[in-house]
Amino acid sequence: MHAVTALREIHPRDIHIVLPGDVDDPSVPSGGNVYDRRVCERLAAAGRTVRETAVPGAWPLPDGTARDALARALAALPDGSAVLLDGLVACGVPEVVVPEARRLALAVLVHLPLADEPGPSDLDERERATLRAAAAVVTTSPWASRRLIRHHGLDPARLHVAEPGTDPAPLAPSGGEGTRLLCVASLTPRKGHDLLVEALATVSDRPWTCEFVGPLRRDRAHADRIAGLVREYGLGRRVHVAGPLGGAALDEAYAAADLVVLPSRAETYGMVVAEALARGLPVLATSVGGVPGTLGRAPGGEIPGLLVPPRDVGELASALGRWLDDAELRHRLRGAALARRETLPAWDGTARRLAAVLDGLRAPVADGPGLREAR
Repeated sequence: MHAVTALREIHPRDIHIVLPGDVDDPSVPSGGNVYDRRVCERLAAAGRTVRETAVPGAWPLPDGTARDALARALAALPDGSAVLLDGLVACGVPEVVVPEARRLALAVLVHLPLADEPGPSDLDERERATLRAAAAVVTTSPWASRRLIRHHGLDPARLHVAEPGTDPAPLAPSGGEGTRLLCVASLTPRKGHDLLVEALATVSDRPWTCEFVGPLRRDRAHADRIAGLVREYGLGRRVHVAGPLGGAALDEAYAAADLVVLPSRAETYGMVVAEALARGLPVLATSVGGVPGTLGRAPGGEIPGLLVPPRDVGELASALGRWLDDAELRHRLRGAALARRETLPAWDGTARRLAAVLDGLRAPVADGPGLREAR
């Protein structure tokens, strides 16, 4: 499905990448962590010298220890270094990042604007200060770039898009009845599990099961609330909260599914959508952020799934009912997903775009008391 092509080394410059400390922690998988790891792998495979720094901390709201560790890591880099900072680490601490932007060529990779996650009111201002100081800002979808330009007043010339690639995956067998539902997402308010439980309760007269796969400890209180809702609606035998899965276990969860559901309140790209399509599975998702673009269309023009308005339990329940009741709809969407599977992007293209951005950065250098752009 995805031809692996060698990336041409464009520039010998080292690439420093600053990552969250949990980037490889299997208990808290995320699309952002997968993106970071795949990009590091592809850049290194292309012959680039990739120097990773993973900084532990409760990003984007670190304690003093984590903030100091990031400050030390950046201070240790040579003047003029090309640095790609994961936005989860960078955007909440402009007091650390902005001073270093005066001597390093900084690019910030924004997986999700902080305004789309609940948190202190000043996080939005902190992100704005960080992004305005960076030499370049990279987003994972055109929608996210447009949002940051509008929301933070950023110069469009400094915005770049490097959409995620897709890991090749085995084709999921189809059970035909469409009753096996799967939601792969961290149990946090943004992902909308509460909306999904309410919608599932509305269609409880139909046969179905739904598995929730994703980390529970990113927001333990919310995960407990979801468990309470499942009990309240009497769905304990039909909704299974599996927790985080990876590798073969995650493959098995996808293989056992007929439909992937993503009821997010906000989403920059929606890598789970691409993961489902890579297995030929249709997707029911909310039409937020970059999700419609990720779902895309099959070569014949058919959308390989269903899109509903965000935060609308009624529309979500209606779409679930249509999926469960209409065999012809299921067959059509499965065919569209199989066709869309063949057109998904590969990670090599993502790495190429990031390398081009970093190679094009011009780092500031000291010039007496001020700064001038390096020529």
